[in-house]
Amino acid sequence: MPRVAIVGSCITRDLWPIRGDGLKDLAYVSRTSFPSLMSRPVPGFAPAAAPPEPLKQHQHRAVVADLRKTALAQLVAFRPTHVIFDFIDERFDLYAASRAIVTRSWELEVSGYLTQAPFAGRRRIPRLSAACDRLWLEALAEFAAFVRATPLAHARLILHSARWATASRTEDGTLRPVDGVEIMGGDWGDAGAHNALLARYEADFLDLMPPVDVVAAPDARIADDAHQWGVQPLPLCAGLLRRDLAPARGAGRHRARRAQCSSGVRPEATRSGFEAR
Repeated sequence: MPRVAIVGSCITRDLWPIRGDGLKDLAYVSRTSFPSLMSRPVPGFAPAAAPPEPLKQHQHRAVVADLRKTALAQLVAFRPTHVIFDFIDERFDLYAASRAIVTRSWELEVSGYLTQAPFAGRRRIPRLSAACDRLWLEALAEFAAFVRATPLAHARLILHSARWATASRTEDGTLRPVDGVEIMGGDWGDAGAHNALLARYEADFLDLMPPVDVVAAPDARIADDAHQWGVQPLPLCAGLLRRDLAPARGAGRHRARRAQCSSGVRPEATRSGFEAR
């Protein structure tokens, strides 16, 4: 059976059911960025035994993994047959702290961990800065080399291409413009600038990585005012696309298949499915 790993956000994770009949063998790495993923751990960081309020268990796991840099080892140990990437979580700024790079996610900001000594004197690196671009490209090259040198080289790599929606469907079916990107509560960015960044990231990713299949549906990037989560920055796919990865039925015969997925979120989930046959 396929063992699927996701390095990205909920726009990909939620293509599978969260409960019930979801894929059993599914690994999920989120709330990170390539510069953080490839960084050294934060020295002296001490995680709490239980998630600090208001974090849930999975949110706490994600922020601790980003600070302790355990995701890559877990990914390799999982030995996935497929690794799916999306870059919607590459919207957050970064922090440089104690010679480490970490992701300035909402989870980190509310965790209380920034009061610990290793984060004193931390420096914020804006996502849309030249410094962040340089760090990201260097870390991507390191990650590509890491993939080629580990069992990840045997996995099928898939890029789930996505963009922030700039229009939303209202209750009467008309479209209204969506102004800006809410990175996290009260933290806004420019949708055009972030979409241009995503396009550059994806182009660099395809250029430096081993062969990658791309799944995208650019005609489906419309948000929905009636979505249960509202027009939110957190990418949750509500359609839901339920294309499980079927067992391989022929050596090396893989194909990406589309299915319908609707989303009311600003980083629009694509109508995309993944199927290995």
